[in-house]
Amino acid sequence: MTLEEKVGQLVQYSAGQPTGPGTGRTDYDDMIRKGEVGALFNITTAHQVNAFQHIAVEQSRLHIPLIFGLDVIHGFRTEFPIPLGLASTWDPDLVQQTARVAAREASASGIRWTFSPMVDIARDARWGRMAEGAGEDPFLGSAMARAYVRGYQGARLDAPDSIAACAKHFVGYGAAEGGRDYNSTEISEHTLRQYYLPPFYAAIEEGAATIMSAFNSLNAVPASANPFTLTQILRKEWGFQGIADSDYTAIAELIPHGIANDGAMAARKAFLAGVDMDMVSSLYHDHLAELVHSGEVPETAVDEAVRRVLRVKFALGLFEHAYTDESKEAGAMLLPDSVALARTAAEQSFVLLKNATVGAGPLLPLSGTVKTLALIGPLADDRANMLGSWAAQGRPANVITLRRAITEKLGAQNVHYAKGSEFLAAGSDAQLEEAVKAAQESDVAILALGENAPEMTGEAASRAFLGLPGRQEELLEKVVATGKPVVLLLFSGRPLTLPWAFEHVPAVMAVWSPGIQAGPALVRSLFGDANPAGRLVVSWPRSVGQEPLYYNALNTGRPPGAGVVPAEKKYVSRYIDEQNGPQFPFGFGLSYTTFRYANLHIDKTQISAKSLNDDLQARQPKQSAVLTASADITNTGTRAGVETVQCYIRLQGTSVAEPVRALTKFQRMTIAPGETRKVSFLLGPNAFAIWNDQQKFTVEPARVTLWIAPDSTQGVHAALEITK
Repeated sequence: MTLEEKVGQLVQYSAGQPTGPGTGRTDYDDMIRKGEVGALFNITTAHQVNAFQHIAVEQSRLHIPLIFGLDVIHGFRTEFPIPLGLASTWDPDLVQQTARVAAREASASGIRWTFSPMVDIARDARWGRMAEGAGEDPFLGSAMARAYVRGYQGARLDAPDSIAACAKHFVGYGAAEGGRDYNSTEISEHTLRQYYLPPFYAAIEEGAATIMSAFNSLNAVPASANPFTLTQILRKEWGFQGIADSDYTAIAELIPHGIANDGAMAARKAFLAGVDMDMVSSLYHDHLAELVHSGEVPETAVDEAVRRVLRVKFALGLFEHAYTDESKEAGAMLLPDSVALARTAAEQSFVLLKNATVGAGPLLPLSGTVKTLALIGPLADDRANMLGSWAAQGRPANVITLRRAITEKLGAQNVHYAKGSEFLAAGSDAQLEEAVKAAQESDVAILALGENAPEMTGEAASRAFLGLPGRQEELLEKVVATGKPVVLLLFSGRPLTLPWAFEHVPAVMAVWSPGIQAGPALVRSLFGDANPAGRLVVSWPRSVGQEPLYYNALNTGRPPGAGVVPAEKKYVSRYIDEQNGPQFPFGFGLSYTTFRYANLHIDKTQISAKSLNDDLQARQPKQSAVLTASADITNTGTRAGVETVQCYIRLQGTSVAEPVRALTKFQRMTIAPGETRKVSFLLGPNAFAIWNDQQKFTVEPARVTLWIAPDSTQGVHAALEITK
């Protein structure tokens, strides 16, 4: 390969619909013929993919195929709930199935690389990209990262229906200051290793072929030119051999970050730090060969980066099977099983937040005595919003809305629909009056309120105020004032701060952006054909001033205790005008039945730190269980339900302060009414290991509290000791 051809393998452009600032280039065909392009993205049909691939394979000197990528975030044509919703299922097997569907559909269109999963830990609901991830916990985030990688890449990466996964954004992007997208982050090495890095490590350990560097600076060094994370951790400590791709124009953005004065300096710093491929900025194309000629970049380093790119292309089987069978493309989309999976995923993602008694019992599920129903709100009949942000090739025409589904169930004459308000536009008093009238004429009112997903969630969608936008709050209060029972469905890509609603509305359910089967899934859940089983993966704040808010926080030297802190207890860590705790804690979610936890048992009360560390050194944590913890879970209600049983630990007496609780295992189980089931958790050395004051992953002597619990604030507990 010539030097120019080597550099070409490290160059990536958007050749379809742009998702950001463009390159200004229109000469991709000619560049491909010269071997100056290694990858393209934002091309969405097999015919377009094949057209470019024919040029690369048949008209370039070396016949090296291109790799085609796309942001396939929560489905390709079959759109599932947004990742925050999928994570709320607490079901990695289900998430893996959704990723497998996405891979089959995307690969049928020639897409063999997805820029997913996003595994950033997100502790601040102001950050719009929270919608794309798995929330605030590294253990759950790691489980979801593995599930996506298994689903996308399948059993063999060279299978025609597999696509390369890309864990992003490396690293610390979710800790953006003020929750403002692209903003700076300051994260200590301890916090980085204990909380932000584990999901990336899990994705790589599961075999993720690629990783993407982040936009943000990390401790004053931009993540896309950070040798500590990209070389020391990623390559040397973890042994990653896949592609490290930049994010969209992230290398060019080193200039406004302030660490590069021109394109050549930006290219040099990013490349030497460990970024193999330049997405869109064109700076590798423009400067890398000259940097080699001038001696500023060793050609051996270019050779190694090219090997990593070619290794992924070989692994995908592109050299043997470069083209996509266009005749099979349409037949791979929206298969009946895929659509059914979309409905199941939506049902499992819904989190029932409140279900107060109205009359003889809880308002939900709605009973057969409901004859007329008011369906109100801007999200009740909005197809596009059900798809959420980053909807790939999802089409509104394939969405079944709540209005359509509920009309099919009850009949048009029994459903009184009123939009009620707009999202951001002022709307009209007439809209509000129409909604109030619909509620007055009905047995129950369902309000479908929340965020305008394409504009208010995902990338570049940070919010300083987390209430209902527009006049939706006013609409809600006017409908509640009618005295009719109200069910509030919250469509969002983040928690919303709604103190009035949680006090005055009898039933509230978080339904995220549910995907193409939004309507059927919601109707089945509202009327009890499906029992809500979702659990929160992010702490739900009472007010924006609490953010960032997360359950696995460190205690302070002056802890306030639980609940409202009395005024006379002034000198503790508290707000003077708000509670410390969340509206709803991490792991929380109600069901149409109830569960009781009892009889926690642990099979040891002492464990040796030395023996645990011996297992860690032998890399046996996956195989060896050093402690078994069990408890009895009883369904005390009248219907079957799925309970997500969670296991937490706290370590005290260690060299660094550890969180008040940390999730270490979870298990979903279906329990029949009146049934008691025993849940057992097998805990290995990893459950007790920490990053200590020397930045070593080890087990230290400690006092341990262990909980088996329905969420991060409750449960039955026991104590044990880790001895020397």
